[in-house]
Amino acid sequence: MDQRTLLITLTGPDRPGVTSRLFSVLSKFPVTVSDIEQVVIRGRLTLGVLVAYAGGPSTGTGTTLGAMWTAIERIAEDLGLEVELSTGSQAKEQRRRGRLSVSVLGATLQPAAIAGIAGRIAAAGANIDRIERLAQWPVTCIELSVSGADPDALRVELAAEAAAQEVDVAVQRTGLSRRAKRLIVMDVDSTLIQGEVIELLAAHAGCLEEVARVTEEAMRGELDFAESLRRRVALLEGLPAAVFDQVRKEVVLTPGARTLVRTLKRLDYRFAIVSGGFTQITDGLVAELGIDYSAANVLEVVDGRLTGRVEGEIVDRPGKARALERFAREAHLPISQTVAIGDGANDLDMIAAAGLGIAFNAKPVVRQAADTAVNTPYLDSILYLLGISRDEVEAADAEDVLAIQ
Repeated sequence: MDQRTLLITLTGPDRPGVTSRLFSVLSKFPVTVSDIEQVVIRGRLTLGVLVAYAGGPSTGTGTTLGAMWTAIERIAEDLGLEVELSTGSQAKEQRRRGRLSVSVLGATLQPAAIAGIAGRIAAAGANIDRIERLAQWPVTCIELSVSGADPDALRVELAAEAAAQEVDVAVQRTGLSRRAKRLIVMDVDSTLIQGEVIELLAAHAGCLEEVARVTEEAMRGELDFAESLRRRVALLEGLPAAVFDQVRKEVVLTPGARTLVRTLKRLDYRFAIVSGGFTQITDGLVAELGIDYSAANVLEVVDGRLTGRVEGEIVDRPGKARALERFAREAHLPISQTVAIGDGANDLDMIAAAGLGIAFNAKPVVRQAADTAVNTPYLDSILYLLGISRDEVEAADAEDVLAIQ
């Protein structure tokens, strides 16, 4: 028996009861529901319903379809809505394989950016099945559900368009693999916090300019991290240990850091930090934010003063990847369910090892290596890459406030 479909599209001012009344009418006819999509923008509704019904000369299709068509038009007129009805075959309605999620972020999103991205998707032979807004401030984020594209090829195309349009674009596979990333491992300096802790220490030691120069070389990948760390730490020799208390007060979290950690903890994610910095500072962040795991270097202190040396094994580029693997084991999670976030060459190994690697306001070498890059100044923008909307975050915050009251 031939399966036919009817696509019903209602548009107009939103009001309570539209969906209920439409489906009450449909319940009187021999149809099944194949798909539903609804969106309301500034009080204006677009509701699309796809129903399937048996076709063929012996089914009385014409009479049934005509009666249903008339009933739907009557409901639309009564509600002050416009209606569009179109028939098709069930075979044509099957969605293509290869479902992807394309997230587009920007301080502002210009029409040219959306046009460019949509054009690249179309040129790749893919289709946009759905578009949803995840955030409106402090950045705008929209998510496009795309089918029929090769993810690696599309990622390359959209990265080029994103650079041209000065927006961020992330391409990920949809489904359980995306929702299952349950361990976030984040760099600290210039990622979780603004600036570099060793430079804050260097300012107190009077050697900021030299330390900053070596730091920049290491971040660009021009200098081995372990060597650069030893050189910089040596310049801190003689600083009193009391300097740690002063530097802790000078540390500034990246905008959105608290929201990111708080929201992920609500969702039962595990959160970890791994740093080429120092436990004398990162331990305070662990306590303040409720972080689950951490790894960092330890500055040697003797008789109340820094010796200019680091104790134990240095947490360098391979050390960060080993820490990610250790945290995943402790959390009883596979590596595929991890997200690594960083900005410098020292983060490359853990970004490559993780299920999803994100370059956050990163150096070019890191942006090129990561699965996706975020160049907005707000760390909580990463939530949108995980499919978490701003409205969900704000609703959870409001519930917490009411619970406290």
